[in-house]
Amino acid sequence: MEKVRRNERLSAMLKTLSDTPNHIFTLSTFCEMFGSAKSTTSEDIDILRDVVTSFDLGEIATVTGAAGGVMYRATVRKSQARQYIEGLCKQLSGTDRVLPGGFLYYSDILSDPLITRKMGAILATEYFDDEPDFVLTMETKGIPVALTTAHALGVPLVIARHSSKVYEGSAVNINYVSGSSGNIQTMSLARRAISKGQRCLIVDDFLKGGGTAKGMIDLMREFNVEVIGMAFVMSTKTPVRKRISGEKSLMTLEIASHGDDQEIAKVTPAPWLLT
Repeated sequence: MEKVRRNERLSAMLKTLSDTPNHIFTLSTFCEMFGSAKSTTSEDIDILRDVVTSFDLGEIATVTGAAGGVMYRATVRKSQARQYIEGLCKQLSGTDRVLPGGFLYYSDILSDPLITRKMGAILATEYFDDEPDFVLTMETKGIPVALTTAHALGVPLVIARHSSKVYEGSAVNINYVSGSSGNIQTMSLARRAISKGQRCLIVDDFLKGGGTAKGMIDLMREFNVEVIGMAFVMSTKTPVRKRISGEKSLMTLEIASHGDDQEIAKVTPAPWLLT
């Protein structure tokens, strides 16, 4: 094998690590990939760690032990997260995006891969230490952010549906009360999607009354799965009391009157980002 230069090794290693975040690669993996000694590979990792840290590109962590190695985490500093979310808040505030019923149009934001990837990294940063086994969301608008969060955490995405699909086999179905409309709806999840005793992070796009989130918690209880956290792109300022507690959202929405029967949206970063 032709000798691989250090700059080539560093580029390939960073690409490999960042494409598979929160996944442990042994030193032997890179030694075999580049035909290099373990001491050389360790030096390469030290260089990468310094570069990633200096430019706030995330975190490269070394895991000790027999099954140890090195992994990349797409962490985001809180100051960076706050600055990014403040920019989104300015973009979403105003009168143009207000919808009837106290909602806000931001489907264009949720369909932008660059934005959702950043949101996913911010949310994942808050839950790395809780070590979820999978991310759960409800179809359909929450899927993009839930997927990027799951990717940053290095875990699968599980999607609950409004009705079971024949191609997913047997399913668990529950009824829940929608927090926004007060109507009774159905939530379904295939029995093979998750296993008893796993740990779940709930991620969704919008939190108003908390009915859907409460339904997902109840659904996980049917599977004997622990919910370690709940995260949302946006939550409304009212009602103050939700059907759930302990959640984290990126933004808070308040709809206020603006004269001539017009309503204005005031979107601000969530309080936890400001501390």
